[in-house]
Amino acid sequence: CRSDRPLTPGLKKKIAQFCDVELEGVVAAQDAPSIYEIPLVLRDEKLDEFVLRRLALDTPEPDLTDWHALIDRIATASRPVKIGIVGKYVTLADSYLSVVEAVKHAAFHHGGKLELVWLASDDLTHDSGSAQLRGLDGIVVPGGFGVRGIEGKLVAIRHARENNIPFIGLCLGLQCAVIEFARNVCGLEGANSSEFDPTTTHPVIDLMADQQDLSNKGGTMRLGLWVCKLAEGTKARAAYGDEIILERHRHRFEVNNRYRKQLEAAGMRVSGTTVDNKLCEIIEYPDHPFFVASQFHPEFKSRPTRPHPLFRDFVRAALDRAESQTVSIPEPAERTITN
Repeated sequence: CRSDRPLTPGLKKKIAQFCDVELEGVVAAQDAPSIYEIPLVLRDEKLDEFVLRRLALDTPEPDLTDWHALIDRIATASRPVKIGIVGKYVTLADSYLSVVEAVKHAAFHHGGKLELVWLASDDLTHDSGSAQLRGLDGIVVPGGFGVRGIEGKLVAIRHARENNIPFIGLCLGLQCAVIEFARNVCGLEGANSSEFDPTTTHPVIDLMADQQDLSNKGGTMRLGLWVCKLAEGTKARAAYGDEIILERHRHRFEVNNRYRKQLEAAGMRVSGTTVDNKLCEIIEYPDHPFFVASQFHPEFKSRPTRPHPLFRDFVRAALDRAESQTVSIPEPAERTITN
């Protein structure tokens, strides 16, 4: 029973009688300061014991040490950080729920007091972008499809790259980062994805080779868990602490291998690839505090007590920026008043 106050034993008994359920089956889900406290609320109401008893399951006592520590970190978070999410569907925050939760998990880990800023990519232009993006400590460009809002995402990515603002791009976010770099650093005028402009002279993002001749696209995306190999000496490798990782994918467009050498020669690092080196999985900029984009979706593997490594390091870089930008104002000196 959802409630803004505790249910008294008498009220529970009345609900059980009128609803024809066992008294132990009346569980109060009282409002809590954080949704992450609800599992502990339900535990206090012995919901878990009731369910296990009804299903005749015998399980050991749960160890909630990590969860209690999480609640403590959330309650004592004191490090302000402002992160912008740039997308098409920002009026409906649940469109990017996994991304939002992944950022929150990382903020919890670092004691960050997170402020999310939603930015509609349709509204970002070269003229207005700087003003709307000013003051952000980190920028996220999540996944998506279609040409609408792409130019606004490129504005945000360029702002992050040129102003050393921590950035993480996801799936389409990687593709946009490559397009922005190709246009503004490599000088490839009109560089684009063949998804957005089939006639572009520089298709730096293109259909994967095995999809080029497919006429029926149904069920042909690169889906699910795939192996990725990380290069030594990169931010991605440092984040994961391992050479081989598994991540979840959902795409059919990829970095065009014909441009990889040119992109890397200009300063972009392909830090993650498929094991056979045929597909680009992660890109980053070595000279940037944190600019990492992945073709996969790391947000799907993030958990409240185990933030995803890429989000963890992204938020850490954003916190470093926030704290370096803080200007401390000295206390005024005491004045002695004499007659």
